[in-house]
Amino acid sequence: LFIAMPVLAWLLDGTQAGGRNSRDAFLTGWSFGFGYFLFGMHWIVFPFMVDPEAHAWQIPFVAVLFPGGLGLFWGAAAVLAARFWRADWTRLLVLTVAISALEWLRGHVLTGLPWNLPGYVWSGSVTMSQSASVFGIYGLSLVTVLAALAPAVLVKADGARGGDVRIALSGVAMVLALFVFGVMRVPREASPLVDGVTVRLVQPNVPQNEKWRPELLMRNWQQLTDLTRQPGLERVRAVVWPEAAPPFAMLSTDGALEAVGTFMPDNAVLLTGTQRIQRGNPNRYYNSVAVIDGRGHLLSIYDKSHLVPFGEYLPLFQLLEPLGITQLTGMHGGFSEGDGVKSYSAPGLPSFGVLICYEAIFPAAVVREDARPDWLVNVTDDSWFGPWSGPYQHLGIARVRAIEEGLPIARAANTGVSAMIDPYGRIISALTLNKAGVLDAALPKALKRTVYSFFGDTIFVVFALVLVVVAANFSRSTP
Repeated sequence: LFIAMPVLAWLLDGTQAGGRNSRDAFLTGWSFGFGYFLFGMHWIVFPFMVDPEAHAWQIPFVAVLFPGGLGLFWGAAAVLAARFWRADWTRLLVLTVAISALEWLRGHVLTGLPWNLPGYVWSGSVTMSQSASVFGIYGLSLVTVLAALAPAVLVKADGARGGDVRIALSGVAMVLALFVFGVMRVPREASPLVDGVTVRLVQPNVPQNEKWRPELLMRNWQQLTDLTRQPGLERVRAVVWPEAAPPFAMLSTDGALEAVGTFMPDNAVLLTGTQRIQRGNPNRYYNSVAVIDGRGHLLSIYDKSHLVPFGEYLPLFQLLEPLGITQLTGMHGGFSEGDGVKSYSAPGLPSFGVLICYEAIFPAAVVREDARPDWLVNVTDDSWFGPWSGPYQHLGIARVRAIEEGLPIARAANTGVSAMIDPYGRIISALTLNKAGVLDAALPKALKRTVYSFFGDTIFVVFALVLVVVAANFSRSTP
């Protein structure tokens, strides 16, 4: 990113030589965005290979249309920046604001897809990600883009060398500031723990193309329960199964809840992803998490509220299904959405919120403000994302959510990566990708509310406005 961003600025310099050219600026920005998303999210083709007979024909279209569609935001950012382009260093401020604003829009328009925002370049570093606790991932993205663009001043807009070295070094200063803040914020010692609460995360590692095969349903169920029964269960207060872990609609299957009571300790709670069927005319289907006590009694249900377009529901399905286009779940009409994030209580546990898979990628939308939980449970099935970078990107995104909110996250993933994440985004313990197993981890305590949890993206907006004002004032004061 720190190599590519200055090149983008220089390419845009070329499009603006001799006048403002919106068409060339758009093509430059769009091409950059196409490459950014093609390589950063190449795993998007993997879900279409789970059932190749039904979906493989769509792969060439997805491989082009998906990064091409997301690249439109970068093309629009380039056009916006070109509208106010000047030959001096203020062009970098304008470009930073344009990219940051359009990335914010990408996270909100048409339900949003804030995956691989520029700020996630730091998601593998606890230290460098800590400023997300102040201004969130969008603010971190703005600072990152500005720092990455700073070296572009070493070559002037007309191609001549000899730009202001001090401005180029300001990019280094911003990166150092992120580092210093992180070092000061993260304690050397481990996070304090909630007394007496150990969470067991179960990772069954069932391949997606074997999960719903009728002849394998009982095998998959037995593997899930056998893993849960591993030694030490009597010391566990909560067991977390991944998204849609039971190979059937658990709440509608005779004997399923009673079976839970045969292996769960009386003082423990099971939180499991499951498909839920609401009988009616027609039936409605939900991607849910059920909270079940140790005697097999249903305590509460959470229905996923932020569904994946084309994955869990098909936009305009009445028009597209006759054309042979279906959502990846293969369910006619797809899932119905729930009524938003909530906080839940269960015996012996601090209050908790639930995030199902994709819901963890949306900043400032993971907790209910009038009833904040003490920890978050993230259940997911990242086998849809393939064996490559997708699952690790999803894990990195969850770590940033923990930092933003100051809340620990217990993450159970079907094929990995399952992990206990403390409120600083540190991974306390984890199971590796594509490995079956269980992970028993003590639950860390939540921090006091972060600045970001109070103000959300307000500070990011203020940062962007400050850059606009600086660029405008400098432009008026120079010929």
